[in-house]
Amino acid sequence: MTPRYHQAILVSCEIPWDNRERLIEDVFRQEVRTTLAHGFSNLYVFGTAGEGYAVDTARFREIVRLFREETSAPGVFPQVGVIGLSTANVVERLTFAYDQGFRAFQISLPCWGALNDVEMMRFFTDVCGAFPEAKFLHYNLPRAKRVLTAQDYRRIVDSVPNLAATKNTATNMTSTAELIRATPELQHFLGETMFPVGCLHGECSLLSSFGPMIPKRTHQLFEYGRTLQVEKLFRFQKEYLAMVDAILKPMRTKDLMDGAYDKLLVRLGGVPMPLRLLSPYESFSEEVFEQCSKILHEQYPDWLG
Repeated sequence: MTPRYHQAILVSCEIPWDNRERLIEDVFRQEVRTTLAHGFSNLYVFGTAGEGYAVDTARFREIVRLFREETSAPGVFPQVGVIGLSTANVVERLTFAYDQGFRAFQISLPCWGALNDVEMMRFFTDVCGAFPEAKFLHYNLPRAKRVLTAQDYRRIVDSVPNLAATKNTATNMTSTAELIRATPELQHFLGETMFPVGCLHGECSLLSSFGPMIPKRTHQLFEYGRTLQVEKLFRFQKEYLAMVDAILKPMRTKDLMDGAYDKLLVRLGGVPMPLRLLSPYESFSEEVFEQCSKILHEQYPDWLG
């Protein structure tokens, strides 16, 4: 069965803030252009790493307009993420992005309280049904207080024809296999840890946290999976994750929001991304960045670029 969304590497674009929490437009444009230049044509804003939970409406609209300008070329597949506490919140922001020309969106379940089965179905039918010409990716994360199972997705797929994909980073080997087997209609974007496992059970895609830092190696990992070169895939994944583990070691002194990690990774890739997050969230220090950069350049120079 052909999935409703194409197979790809999906990469997040983080938002650069100045010391007054204003968007730094030229850095944002540089980041998007660099992402595209690295061959990542599937990119998005306002996931958890992109502080979609934190931006106000004015910032949301400003950034969506700029993102549209930078991703309107043929062959580019941008997505706008929306995180909100109610269907009305989500639909309001989706409407603005839709009117700007976007037709692919990421949504997460409202996180104020865990949704029951009836509420879950209503959320998907109300949100996705409001934009029948658009495609939706569901970001299945624990912060929403309910992580959907393969059986949950099976119910949704049968009722919501434009739910096209998922992002899953909290699965294990068993639940990854169940997810892909139960809902082949969906394109499942998996992180670097579970992507090789997913490839054993059907077509899936790569949600890359580290692509902005090591783009060529990330494309290599994806190609081994896409072409089902299984032995090379798992051997290379071992090297890939060992390198990442070494780079991230200085970051393990604190448990911060997703964006703190991703902004540091983007900066390691050469974009002058400020490390700060919107209030009240803490980011990593310049000292931690320098430690990570030293490990990358001294121990893994062949992985750069």
